[in-house]
Amino acid sequence: MTLQTTPLDTLHRELGAKMVPFAGFDMPLQYPPGIIKEHLQTRAAAGLFDVSHMGQVIIDGPDSASMLESMVPVDIEGLGQNRQTYALFTNDQGGILDDLIITRWGPEQFFLVVNAACKAQDFAHLQAHLTGQSMTVLEDQALIALQGPAAREVMSQLCPEAAGLVFMQGCKTAIGAAEVYITCSGYTGEDGFEISVPASHAEGLARKILSFPQVEAIGLGARDSLRLEAGLCLYGHELTPDIDPVRAGLLWSISKARRADGERAGGFPGADCIFEHIAQSTALRRVGLMVEGKRPVREGQRVLDEQGEQVGEVCSAGFGATVGGPIAIAYIKRELGEPGTSLMVDVRGKMLPVTVTRMPFCRQRYYRG
Repeated sequence: MTLQTTPLDTLHRELGAKMVPFAGFDMPLQYPPGIIKEHLQTRAAAGLFDVSHMGQVIIDGPDSASMLESMVPVDIEGLGQNRQTYALFTNDQGGILDDLIITRWGPEQFFLVVNAACKAQDFAHLQAHLTGQSMTVLEDQALIALQGPAAREVMSQLCPEAAGLVFMQGCKTAIGAAEVYITCSGYTGEDGFEISVPASHAEGLARKILSFPQVEAIGLGARDSLRLEAGLCLYGHELTPDIDPVRAGLLWSISKARRADGERAGGFPGADCIFEHIAQSTALRRVGLMVEGKRPVREGQRVLDEQGEQVGEVCSAGFGATVGGPIAIAYIKRELGEPGTSLMVDVRGKMLPVTVTRMPFCRQRYYRG
């Protein structure tokens, strides 16, 4: 299969990136400094990420808000202009088809960003629900993310208008000759921005951002370790069609207006199943695990109680460079999910001690004003 490339492909190779296939794209896994240094760079200063493989789409037309509300358990009607919300596409059993970000651009115009691996099915899913609205896939639009505690300082020089944004807020503006849409959001747990920019301007903008001494290019490897420390879900790991929002610990993503006792209760796929899980709870819950020692655990490995009985399974794991050791996210029996609970992970027959811990592992630093 021929891999697609992003508008920053030339720049990645110039910077010495190790390229790998990811969601049908040739993407940078890491640069010469390596994943750990890239991770720590983002936590200490700022990192620039190419996320142009993500899907970007505009929904426009009469009743766009109500159409989207028929697909996600979110209060879209109450979403303010240039405000964002995290959302879930659910199936009829309450499972998660994908997670996405929805931004209101106008009274009945919305900008959606969906996961790269799911975007073809997401676009088809959206198309099937249209009731007179238009759907425009932004094929010639790149997406880059500037993340870290120095990101706002850089943005104040790059685009002062956007430097005042707070978490989950966006604005249409320009950087030089490029018309862009900038949001205060990201996938690292840090303050930062995502910039939707025409593909023809993407490389020039990326080079301009990298000219700031606080910023380094960051690959997919550190992006994953950063989101893991931040306790954020990854589709295909913490989120699947068989996992509902309650089990995933995402009850907060179901707006009060859309819950069983809300003013616009239900109306989205799997609503009754999800409401039942809210009322009755679920057998499993998503938790963080701190691993004793330096040996890592891996996705798919069994979590055991002190009697050696399986009580869950690891869904994401890696080295937490900020916390200084291996960490993991797992689904385990609900009654064992309290912080401080001692468990074990079966690593090729060796039992590694782990402790249930609160997430995020590393404090989130979103800017809320």
